[in-house]
Amino acid sequence: MASISLRGVQKSYGEGAPVIRDVDLEIGENEFCVFLGPSGCGKSTLLRMIAGLEDVTDGDLSIGGKVVNDVPSAQRGVAMVFQSYALFPHMTVFENMAFGLKIAKTPKDEVDRRVREAARILQLEALLERRPKALSGGQRQRVAIGRAIVREPGVFLFDEPLSNLDATLRGQTRVEIARLHKQFATASVVYVTHDQIEAMTLADKIVLLHAGKDTEKYGSIAQIGAPLELYHRPASRFVAGFIGSPRMNFLAGKVAAIDANGVSVTLDSGGETVRVNVDGAALKVGQPVTFGVRPEHLELEAASSSTAPSAATTQAQANSANAAVLTRVVSLVEQLGEHSYVHLEEADGAVLIAKAPGDTHLKQGEHASFRAPAAACHLFTEDGFAVASLATVEHYA
Repeated sequence: MASISLRGVQKSYGEGAPVIRDVDLEIGENEFCVFLGPSGCGKSTLLRMIAGLEDVTDGDLSIGGKVVNDVPSAQRGVAMVFQSYALFPHMTVFENMAFGLKIAKTPKDEVDRRVREAARILQLEALLERRPKALSGGQRQRVAIGRAIVREPGVFLFDEPLSNLDATLRGQTRVEIARLHKQFATASVVYVTHDQIEAMTLADKIVLLHAGKDTEKYGSIAQIGAPLELYHRPASRFVAGFIGSPRMNFLAGKVAAIDANGVSVTLDSGGETVRVNVDGAALKVGQPVTFGVRPEHLELEAASSSTAPSAATTQAQANSANAAVLTRVVSLVEQLGEHSYVHLEEADGAVLIAKAPGDTHLKQGEHASFRAPAAACHLFTEDGFAVASLATVEHYA
């Protein structure tokens, strides 16, 4: 087993600004850690630094309690699975999986034992004499994973291993990787992806990285936490907008009132006053803020019609449910079977997206009303940071 520690780690190329800036991170033994973020945020570079394929410009990188900044990759006790599989086309599956062990002069009977055990686990036993060209994409990726497994490393590194697979194979292989991690409970895993579904379903811990100039202002790491922590308690508007699909809705507004139970915000677009269960101690009345609510947390009101409801009706609904009611004109309905996404027109030309039942009868041009429960909503200041939540309703926490 091996833990990984990064202290003040930076990476620069030449005299340019750092592409990795001020990274402090602890990855525990047997932890499945996912580096997530948009293209260009440096997640693969950070992984390659752990692997020893990129030098550390500044800071300390430790594996198993030992600083490895100057330790060659082959001596770090890590095994890496690449995006491109990197299989030798002239070798059989067995030979590909055994290659690293033979280079390390592992005894022949031990090589055979490890390869066949990995093949059994990955369901490759019937394919050991085939060459890569005779394998599907999913089978090739399993061979690449098997080549890492046979080395019995303390750390597995995965660099976007599923990006070359189709949607069905991605789902199947994702399940296999999760199963393997449970089976090889002695190894830590660091996994790079830009796919938040992979991150949410695989990770014990997500490290979400900023991209571009955001790193100069905020550093490379936007937030570290368990998947549901990033989903329910995003630290910034960037995190809230990146985690979740469709992304969180953001509406500009101003603080209308502050009390012990939360903050009231008047929206610029519709003029409604919405409640948010956050600690408003650091806010001021009249201060510009951004109100956020996820599409799946907007609750469709039972009635909708082709005409806008009266203000009195809307206010009565809001008071009775202890939640704001947002009424907008439907511009598009995406029907996906199990559920639908309803696109609602905003006064400023933006779009508010709400999740509705798959059999919804809402039509383009109708008015639709959705409740925004205070416990499910978020608030962000002008600099993009989230206002801390108060105790929330269990259903949303």
